Amino acid sequence: MKRRVTKAIFPVAGLGTRFLPATKSVPKEIMTLVDQPLIQYAIDEARAAGIEDFIFVTSRGKSALEDYFDHAPDLENALRDGGKDELLQILRNTYMESGAIAYIRQHKPLGLGHAVSCASKLIGDEPFAVILPDDVIAADKPCLQQMVEAYQETGGSMVATMEVPPAKTSSYGVLDIASQKGQIVQVKGMVEKPAQGTAPSNLAVIGRYILTPDVMQSLDSVDRGAGGEIQLTDAIAKEISAGRDVFGYRFDGQRFDCGSKAGFLQATVAFALARSDLRDELSAFLADMQASRNAAQ
Repeated sequence: MKRRVTKAIFPVAGLGTRFLPATKSVPKEIMTLVDQPLIQYAIDEARAAGIEDFIFVTSRGKSALEDYFDHAPDLENALRDGGKDELLQILRNTYMESGAIAYIRQHKPLGLGHAVSCASKLIGDEPFAVILPDDVIAADKPCLQQMVEAYQETGGSMVATMEVPPAKTSSYGVLDIASQKGQIVQVKGMVEKPAQGTAPSNLAVIGRYILTPDVMQSLDSVDRGAGGEIQLTDAIAKEISAGRDVFGYRFDGQRFDCGSKAGFLQATVAFALARSDLRDELSAFLADMQASRNAAQ
């Protein structure tokens, strides 16, 4: 019987330099899509997938991220006294109970693989998920929940994947496919940021993973790869070389790259248009703005 996936690692040690000057004092993961921080979307997705233990790999300057999950009794009392029950429930959704969350420091920026390996002692011999908060996925059923359900059938390790234009494969880890059945693909190889024109497919790895504890051992021995960093993709590829199963899961949903300014803005508009309390006003504004541009041309 396959073990349940109850632990998730959130690599949040990055400096967020693409969002300076905002990230000089505010961790990128606290920046909001509409009225909810990026990290809250990731936490909500993990909870929906059955995650119980939340492991954050952080760095200096991330104290605001830690404070975000703490209880706020003064604010809670003020909302309760004011009869603002809906806001009170929203506030409570941000709480993490004592013991459910752990913080580990990544002292050197040595890549995603290194960040994941920092949490190895807390993972032990259990399968675990990795969620990159920069990748926000809008889906009727949360992406990680889809993957956990598929993992119960496949076992092994699993990565979320989606098609990208061939011209953009050099920005991703890319899968080499052995076979495909429905939304699950059997992977025979992985390449991190292949040179233009050399990618084995256009199926890119997106920031959701379910990994076996064997991957942690592979991270201990893998050489530095693209960018001089320890790449998680390389460690997963080593699992394939060892004869262990690795799968790609073609999830249902729309992914937004919130690590880029354009992707962050696109996600903000998309999530706002999905809100009944914002849709009409925002749609009217966008239509008026487009009409003004057309008239100016």
